[in-house]
Amino acid sequence: MLYVAMLTIIDQDLNAKVRPAHLAYINELYGQGKVVMAGPFTDKRGGMVIYKAETWEEAKQLAEADPVVKEGARTLELREWSPLELPLS
Repeated sequence: MLYVAMLTIIDQDLNAKVRPAHLAYINELYGQGKVVMAGPFTDKRGGMVIYKAETWEEAKQLAEADPVVKEGARTLELREWSPLELPLS
């Protein structure tokens, strides 16, 4: 299953401080096959991470362990995602 984490920045200074740990965490999970894709929004107000997890609970645990969430630099909105198979018929 895929889960989308929307990470909105609520403290710019804290976010800048914690960002290196956030990037290291995302890279580590990518290497484990737990992150499919991640990146910032162009408006610089946050970003998105797509997790691959067996359950909602696992995805929630992964997302909440992200340093930017744990330290309070960003809010977390986690949603299960069901991408469409393209092309549509």
